[in-house]
Amino acid sequence: MRTTTRSALLLATAMALGSAVRAEEVTDAAADTADVIVVTGTRDQGYIVHSNSSAMRTDTPLLDVPQSVTVLSRERLDDQALLSIADALRYVPGAAFGQGEGHRDQIVLRGNNSTADFFVDGLRDDVQFYRDFYNIEQLEILKGPNAMIFGRGGGGGVINRVSKLPRATGFIAGDAAVDTFGAWRLGADINQPVAAGVNARLNAVYEDGANHRQIYDLQRWAVNPTLGFDLGGKGNLVIGYEHADDNRVVDRGVPSLNGAPLTGYRDTFFGRADVNRALFNADIASLSADYALTDTLTLRQRARYGDYDKLYRNLYPATAVSNGQFGVEAYSDAVQRQNLISQTDLVWKVKTGGIGHTVLAGIELGRQTTRGQRLQGYFSATADTVRATVPLADPFSAPLPIFRPGSTGTRDYRTRADIAAAFVQDQIAIGEHVEIVAGLRHDRFSLDFTNLLDGSRFQRTDSLWSPRVGLILKPVASASLYASYSRSYLPQSGDQFSSLDATTAALAPEKFENYEVGGKWDVLPMLNLTAAVYRLTRDNTRAAGPTPGTIVLTGEQRSQGLELAANGQISKRWQVSAGFAVQDAEIRSTTTAAPAGRKVPLVPHTQASLWSRYDVSDRFGFSAGIVHQASSFTTISNAVRLPAYTRVDAGLYASLTKGIDAQINIENLFNTGYFPTAHTDNNITTGGPRAARLTLRTKF
Repeated sequence: MRTTTRSALLLATAMALGSAVRAEEVTDAAADTADVIVVTGTRDQGYIVHSNSSAMRTDTPLLDVPQSVTVLSRERLDDQALLSIADALRYVPGAAFGQGEGHRDQIVLRGNNSTADFFVDGLRDDVQFYRDFYNIEQLEILKGPNAMIFGRGGGGGVINRVSKLPRATGFIAGDAAVDTFGAWRLGADINQPVAAGVNARLNAVYEDGANHRQIYDLQRWAVNPTLGFDLGGKGNLVIGYEHADDNRVVDRGVPSLNGAPLTGYRDTFFGRADVNRALFNADIASLSADYALTDTLTLRQRARYGDYDKLYRNLYPATAVSNGQFGVEAYSDAVQRQNLISQTDLVWKVKTGGIGHTVLAGIELGRQTTRGQRLQGYFSATADTVRATVPLADPFSAPLPIFRPGSTGTRDYRTRADIAAAFVQDQIAIGEHVEIVAGLRHDRFSLDFTNLLDGSRFQRTDSLWSPRVGLILKPVASASLYASYSRSYLPQSGDQFSSLDATTAALAPEKFENYEVGGKWDVLPMLNLTAAVYRLTRDNTRAAGPTPGTIVLTGEQRSQGLELAANGQISKRWQVSAGFAVQDAEIRSTTTAAPAGRKVPLVPHTQASLWSRYDVSDRFGFSAGIVHQASSFTTISNAVRLPAYTRVDAGLYASLTKGIDAQINIENLFNTGYFPTAHTDNNITTGGPRAARLTLRTKF
């Protein structure tokens, strides 16, 4: 099994789909939907989700969305015991995850790396931390530039979490889990009507984490109460608050040796227990409202305020191993951010001359203020020695760094980003077989950056036009073919606004343009097949100018590929999710980071995955999953390569009694050694050994 090839995986997928029989009628699929206070998407039975409201900003069947969208339902997240963005992306074609320096989510979608392209219910969620799934109904991965809907960034795609909302039916649910590393987790989900048309819901979680690394621990907890109000049968209002607290070891993996990850040190922690730590604290208030002004005109309001405080320190491998030793460096970073974002939409459904229109018009306003401070770690009290050479050993030992201002690595800044956007989109239905999507968004993004070390101040305002055009042909009601074009921008200040100087303040934003064709087919009522081919070009990337010290925007990166997926029910008892991607991402024109011809890091040429659950009876079931990933480079240097790997997972499920279920998930069943991701050429994550996780779930 360890040597399972891509061909074998594809053959298994084809055999599974080829033996499909028509799904049995599902009679209880709408039971939960009727109880939802605010509809942000359709809850479907099992793994398949037929529609959502984030891809088009209107409630639209996924068959009518002219782009590749992967939706992981709550049931699938639970079946696979997925607890993080990184875990979820293993089974998403064309998606990968970065190490994130051991303290944040970091994604690579269609060859584009981001720490900020995250959203909650369509609202920006760009702070650097690890996101939990305790309070969401589903996870959505939308591929390609999405600026028309989500605004700046999102060049390769975005990830959107859909929140759990109050319902009209009371229940008490909870889960408890423990794994073979000694990690444990408790979760609660309580919903209760409190008055006529008023419902309350409380989600909470506590986790004490551990893994295969010698020095690792994690304590995090979060609580999310929400209150929902029925607005006289014409709409709904939900207000919510969330507090999240995360305290964990920062683990940046192992160094490299001779152009490959260092082997034989899978569990060795190359840091210091008294240094490597990340502390995160967040308080978030949210509001969402939908109100039917008329039978055809709906007003929607979303708002979110977040106050975030983040501190992390780390000591990490900074060089490759040579002659039995390597260099280490360290730094400390603190960030405080406040986000206030408001979206107001009008959706108008009308027919003119037999042609249907779903017209979306809206505005988005936001302000994000950030204070960032960074101190270099020095290995001398008097000299600015930023690197120490240490022997390769297990257990590992390194000198204690001193975090202080010095001649290098010190940063202290304040930024204010103001966002004002307006957009309009029309979904045009011409008869039963042709649909056209056309939209345009204008963003005014203004960034004010103050360097508190020297008092210098820089300001940049960008006027961004983001179009989206799509054509959907529906030969039959259950299938669609589409072609689309979309564009997005990323200001030169980057994802996190952490740098702006005289040079970058004068440069236009990077531009992303995506051309995509694809098809979607509900081959069975509860089984969907999708295919997409795309070409995504990223230009206006910085490159060295003809005069030394100058910068010009002539750099270009291109990603192109094929994505195939199957998702849903083959029969009432058999659910499946399969994916396959072929992709190529390279530098087409020299940038400041790399010459033309270099391959983009963390982009394997092929990816394949298959997950399937089969219930042998109403009380017992089992599952199996396999993930294959070809080799990829750790960074744009192309000096270190992550080897290809294939990993097998499994699960067992039992209904113990009414309202109580148990499951065991086994990760890396055959104990394969692998390296799933990296941050630099010498911060390489080691894959964990075989591990089992027992989860008990209850709902009354």
